[in-house]
Parts: sequence; C-alpha cells; structure tokens
Amino acid sequence: MLSMREAWGNTLADLTEENERILVVDPDVANSTRADIVADRAPDRFIEVGIAEQNAIGVATGLAAEGWVPWTSTFSPFLTHRAIDQVRMLVAQTGANVKLAGAYAGLLTGATGKTHQDVQDIAIIRAMPGMTLLAPADAVECAAMVRWACAHDGPVYMRLARDAEPNVFGPDHGFELGCVHTLKEGDELALVSTGIQTGRTHAAARELAEGGVSARVIHVPTIKPIDADGLVAALGDVPLVVTVEDHSVLGGLGGLVAEIVSERSPRRVLRIGLDDTWTESAPNDFLLEKYGLSSARVAATVRTLVDGLSPH
Repeated sequence: MLSMREAWGNTLADLTEENERILVVDPDVANSTRADIVADRAPDRFIEVGIAEQNAIGVATGLAAEGWVPWTSTFSPFLTHRAIDQVRMLVAQTGANVKLAGAYAGLLTGATGKTHQDVQDIAIIRAMPGMTLLAPADAVECAAMVRWACAHDGPVYMRLARDAEPNVFGPDHGFELGCVHTLKEGDELALVSTGIQTGRTHAAARELAEGGVSARVIHVPTIKPIDADGLVAALGDVPLVVTVEDHSVLGGLGGLVAEIVSERSPRRVLRIGLDDTWTESAPNDFLLEKYGLSSARVAATVRTLVDGLSPH
C-alpha cells in the first residue's frame, strides 16, 4: 500500500519532468511529508526555507507571482493555524497560484498528540473565499488530484493523511472537481464521508449490511467547491443522512452536507466526527476506537441511530 504523502511526492517528482515551472518549498519536514522524493529526483526544484512556515507561504507566493507553480507541504496545523494569516492575506485574497499540502491531517499523526492533530482545517479553509479544498480517499485519488491541482490556476489546499490504507479506487480512477462518488448503493440511509475516513466508512457499511441495514456510501473528495446538485442526486430519497469525518463535527463535512440538504432536499442529517474536543497522543487503533471512527464503531453508532429512529 502507498500512503498519500508518498503518492504526493512521487506524482510531483514525475510532474517536474513534464512541467519546468513546478517546484516545492519545504519548511524542514521533507522526510515526513515526502517532499524529499522531489529533492532527490529534481534537486533544482526543491527550496528549503527551514522551520518557518509563514516564510514558506511568502516565498511560495513570490514564486507564483513570477510564473512558477509552487507547492509547500508541512503538518496540517502549521498551515491552517500557524501560517493562516499568510494563507489568508497572500494566497487566498490575491488568488495566488500556490498549492498547499496539509500533511498528517486529522487524528492519526504518528502519536504526536494534539499539537499536531488538525481536526479543524476543513472548517478554517472552507470558510475562506477563493480556496479550493480537496480530500482524497486514497493514494490513487491523491495522485490524480495532484495532477489536477498543478494544471489549475489558483489556490488549492489538499488534506493528506499520514499512514497508508487500502485503496478505495482502482488505478484508472480520475479526478473531476466537485464530483461526488457513490461507492455502495443502499435505501435505508446514506453514509457520506471524505478523505481517508471514506475507506473506514465503506467498511462500516459492509458490516451494517451483514446485520440487515442497507446503507448507501457517498464519497466527497471536493469539499469546496462541491457539486451540491450532484450530492442531492446521489442521496436519492433515503430518509436519513449520516456524515462521517476525521474532523470536528463543527464546520466540516457534516456542516457542509447539512447546509446543502436543509436548503435543497430537507431530511434528517446526523454527524459522526470529533465532538468539539481536543485529542491525544496514542496508537492509531486506540484513537479510532476512542473517537468513534473505526469501521466497527461507525457501524455500531449507525445501528443505534437507526434503532432510535425506528417506530416502536
């Protein structure tokens, strides 16, 4: 299995051979984000600025103004919290052609704890005018998104998980901005997920099916801009929508889906995610169980929701 960060680094390194304007600005985390793949294969397209995330955004913006296609990647909270003023003022407000890869996004960051676990980044970037926000389900979709982002003129933020998970999509899967994907049909409820959590959500739906619960699974790779009509069409006429995300329930995918459904096709929307809490340092399996994001915990929560909504 390939991790998203490896897919990101490999794809960018390949693209440097196709486009002489692509480069990477690294704030001293290349061996973690796998920007070192670019450094090894195309050292003239790699700029090291040291542990200075705000400066990395400034350097990338200046390079974009000169016609380069710069990427910078670091741990997600260092982009969406520490350097957020620079992202807002230099990138989003100017429409600079800067690409941001938020590595180690979400709960699973290699036991680094709450300082490095970013479960607010979707809410922050989604609220920022001018930003495109992408969350791939796996390494295959990540590579397709990197290619799309390099060809797109404008700011892009990609939410990348640290660890490898089984691929959701086959090798021929492409990326189209805004599109949603129905991974499994079902008529009792719809499970809507994004990013690497989609794989666990899909597994939860299979567990539910074994217990007689028919759950549709919808993957949302583009948080902003989303094809709202496409999402409503994918939901069909299921009476219950449950969002599942490796992110706070405040302002993330759940909020986005609730906004769209309430305006265009009202029905019950329930949200599974981080319940407005700081997280902690622990092994991946422990964290997924504690915060209700493992496939077994998602399935159990959904069964409880379905039972609670059933007439007695």
